[in-house]
Amino acid sequence: MQPDPAPRARRCATAVGLATVLGACASSTPAPERSFGLVGDATPFLPGVVSSAYSEIRASVSPDGCCVLWGSTDRPGGAGGWDIWVSRRTQDGWSAPAAVAFDTRDNEFDPAFSADGHTVYFFSNRPGGLGGDDLWQVAFDPATGAFGEARNLGAALNSAGDEWAPTPSADGSVLLFASDGRGGAGRHDLFTSRWRDGAWQPAEPLMGEVNGAGDDFDAAFIDGGRVLVFARSPDVDEQPIALWAATRVDGRYVDARALDARVNVEGGWILAPAQDPTRPGVLLFSGRREGGPGAADIHQIRFNPAAPGDP
Repeated sequence: MQPDPAPRARRCATAVGLATVLGACASSTPAPERSFGLVGDATPFLPGVVSSAYSEIRASVSPDGCCVLWGSTDRPGGAGGWDIWVSRRTQDGWSAPAAVAFDTRDNEFDPAFSADGHTVYFFSNRPGGLGGDDLWQVAFDPATGAFGEARNLGAALNSAGDEWAPTPSADGSVLLFASDGRGGAGRHDLFTSRWRDGAWQPAEPLMGEVNGAGDDFDAAFIDGGRVLVFARSPDVDEQPIALWAATRVDGRYVDARALDARVNVEGGWILAPAQDPTRPGVLLFSGRREGGPGAADIHQIRFNPAAPGDP
């Protein structure tokens, strides 16, 4: 029997902006010298291809820049549930979006390319998991654009609860994700697993000051892992969501601060950060903002990297 879909539906509802998002998040105190900073204003990512009249959340660009994946909760033409979509770069621009071959009638969401571009990680509540939303992977052939068969990532990462937003480190040695089924400091917490001896090792809480009493989820390593950008909410089912950034010091992520009004919106829902590997100084994120064509869009904004003090 599948678990109650209501929490996942509420997460989606917040992402597509049920409330009118007006005003701006108040900026936090000035960032320390090591922190990265936003540059300029946010704009829609690939409008008319990815960002559309439908709801799009969490884009992942392949390492070679020839393919982009993203999730949608309501774009027509998928197999059902929440679907993952793909567009490929051609001589004439980007191809029309198509649902991925591994899509099912259940939910598939939060796609992320591996560091070498030959694997796609995602979450799904399809049969064959350990419960709730599980982390899965599928092989990808960059030369042909073909996907392989989906495989569950197993009990070292998955639990009876929900696992979301799998994100590999730049070198592929660490997989970052969120879970509410592994214990921790609060509701959803951030965990990592290391690839060693041909397998993902048992997940451990992310080191630092980022896991709190509420929901900490949808995280991405930015600027080579010197910065962590993540979504935070007191209650993801009921409360607004904002993006925060923490800086790595001695292997721990500390000094977490909310991003300013160029990303967050007061009372709104901003989530799903990612970095475009072909444009290292660009942060991708999702939510409803003025100027976007849909209920939830993928946006992009430039940033200055953090000071290179902790490799």
